[in-house]
Amino acid sequence: MEYPVIIHHEKNSAFGVTVPDIPGCFSAGDTLEEALHNTIEAIHGHLEILAEDGEDVPQATSVDNYLDEDGFIGFVDIDITPYLGVTERVNITVPKLVLKKIDDYVKKHPEYDSRSAFLTEVSLRKINS
Repeated sequence: MEYPVIIHHEKNSAFGVTVPDIPGCFSAGDTLEEALHNTIEAIHGHLEILAEDGEDVPQATSVDNYLDEDGFIGFVDIDITPYLGVTERVNITVPKLVLKKIDDYVKKHPEYDSRSAFLTEVSLRKINS
């Protein structure tokens, strides 16, 4: 999932990063690269705590919500599947042509590791919209 982040930087200071979709999640670093790396670690830490507490993973919202923020906007891509609970094998019925289109799409988009990852992410987007 791509979370929008707001990056703050003043001349001769560290980079600060906030993740508005995850309340209380922020980080910093001396370089932009370090700040984004630390932000990814901070997001994973927040999501791990939420999962331990049985809370839902916050969904990423549109970057349009943050265009008026002070700073510039970036994105960090986070694999949220480890925080969704234990996987469960299910048997579903899908029309053959639809399954072929899904598989073709997944082959062309390496951000989806598998058909299951694609179906999970698309389903979560629809459920949470």
